[in-house]
Amino acid sequence: MYDLFIAPLAETYFQKALIGGSIVAVVAGVVGCLVVLKRMAFLGDALSHAMIAGVAGGYLVMKLLFGAEAHAPGMLLGSLIAAIATVALISFVSRISRVKEDTAIGIMYTGIFALGVVAVSIFRHYIHIDLMHFIMGDVLGVADSDLWVSAFVAAFVLTLLILFFRHFQLATFDPVMAASIGLPVLLIDYVLTTCVSLVVVSAVSMVGVILVVGLLITPAATAYLLSDRLDRMMWLAALFGVTSVVGGLYLCVWLDSAGGGAIMLFCTLQFLVVLAVAPKYGLLARWRRMRNLVPQQVIEDILTTILRHGKTTPMAVIRQYVESGGKGIKKALLRMIQDGLITSSAGGYDLTADGEKEANKVLRAHRLWEAYLDTIGTPEEQLHPTAHHLEHISDTNTVDYLDEKLGHLDHDPHGQPIP
Repeated sequence: MYDLFIAPLAETYFQKALIGGSIVAVVAGVVGCLVVLKRMAFLGDALSHAMIAGVAGGYLVMKLLFGAEAHAPGMLLGSLIAAIATVALISFVSRISRVKEDTAIGIMYTGIFALGVVAVSIFRHYIHIDLMHFIMGDVLGVADSDLWVSAFVAAFVLTLLILFFRHFQLATFDPVMAASIGLPVLLIDYVLTTCVSLVVVSAVSMVGVILVVGLLITPAATAYLLSDRLDRMMWLAALFGVTSVVGGLYLCVWLDSAGGGAIMLFCTLQFLVVLAVAPKYGLLARWRRMRNLVPQQVIEDILTTILRHGKTTPMAVIRQYVESGGKGIKKALLRMIQDGLITSSAGGYDLTADGEKEANKVLRAHRLWEAYLDTIGTPEEQLHPTAHHLEHISDTNTVDYLDEKLGHLDHDPHGQPIP
């Protein structure tokens, strides 16, 4: 037990990885909630890939002008410029052409990523960047400068989100209303994009392109399965991000595998577990809802059967006229009792006032359909069975249209009054 859990904590590389990864996970999870809700996930991927051009440019400028190797602030500034340029180009292409935004993202980020790769290869004598390290990251080799940069960016971004939380919330869920009350929605979108860019560029040197996108999206998506409130979703996303880092680092040590890959694997497995067991939006909850689902047609058939019977209706009569299995009818009856449509007694079932009102709506639709089918020459023996299927299309507009088209009839073709 000591070797599995306590011994790694004594190692400096593990401590730095734990601190750096947790800082990135917290801020990425919080910002990722807005990214997920605004459906900007592909943009985070684009920014992380386009960063290589900024890293190459920042590295080259610092090397040629100042003789500095791998200067973190210089590469951070270059990465931020590349990210902003990518967003500007995406916005420009999608606004002035018929190309949609998702297509523009795919075009621009691959083009800028390719520009970075070409720049690294052309200036390889000046730029010493390991592309595999850039893509996969090296969370177990975190430098002190990376920790300071990520901590500063995290503090800045989180402070911005806390101060303007209501603005971001309103612009995310209802941008039309936000604009109507005077909020600068476009500026808020640009600020959010800048925050995403800062998070991405400050984290890529530690965790790589793939992991930073994963930490931006997956914990937020996991929290989305458990919460309908943005503030709670952000807390959960930060928590899931940290647990992904902690679990992934231990997994990496135990399996002797790549750190970034282990963290993302643990994060994905965590998402799958929550997807299965989430109490409201999980697969098990969905299966239970589907299992307990009562078809509206069965409910309406029971209502009209009791209405036509005219008195307390025993189960035998309901089974005779309602096309459903025994369990389906019992489930429907229980649901209808809970909804206050019927009452149960020793002799059978009776309609409540609400139930009678709903039954009359269905019966009205049935008899209007019979009258309409009669006017178009449907054989008499087919009127009832055909109308029985059509009566469930009983929305107000359809029924009112039939009533008006038929001249507001009082009786159906069989002489029965139309409610």
